[in-house]
Amino acid sequence: MTKGKMFATGGLLVVASLAFVQGKGILFPEWSAPTKGTYKAPAAAVGKAATEAQPWSVTTVTSSIEGKTLKGAPKTAVGEVVDLSCYLQVGKHGDKHRDCGQKCAKSGEPIGLLTDDGSVYTLIAEEHNPRRDGQTTLREVLIEHMAYVITVNGTLSEVEGQKVLYVQGFVKQ
Repeated sequence: MTKGKMFATGGLLVVASLAFVQGKGILFPEWSAPTKGTYKAPAAAVGKAATEAQPWSVTTVTSSIEGKTLKGAPKTAVGEVVDLSCYLQVGKHGDKHRDCGQKCAKSGEPIGLLTDDGSVYTLIAEEHNPRRDGQTTLREVLIEHMAYVITVNGTLSEVEGQKVLYVQGFVKQ
């Protein structure tokens, strides 16, 4: 092996190992701060708080299989609104990524919430039938808040490690 190939291979190994060194937490935390808000002082709050007695809306319950929904629990989380496609692929977030994140979200890419411990929640409008029929406005609200740290109230559902916050209160009138 030539010195050039050894150097290139060594460089590749260093880059690859950096991914493992990253560990838990926010990816590239110093790359770009959120556009607005902090984890201690969020810029906004979205979503209607769910209750233990009724974590799911009536439309979700009536749309379920045999009237049985999956387990859901009320959850309030503070985090940065991120475009999941870029964050989970290349670690981009924050003000430097706001424009790109908004473009991706407008093109239908999933939107999530990145908490200060590095947890990632997919954000979805909770009301099943209106969501299915394009009658919710949550996506537009989240696009406007892209790269902002906000408080999100919703219903948490976790299946096989996938964490989703279903957010109520965005049905078009």
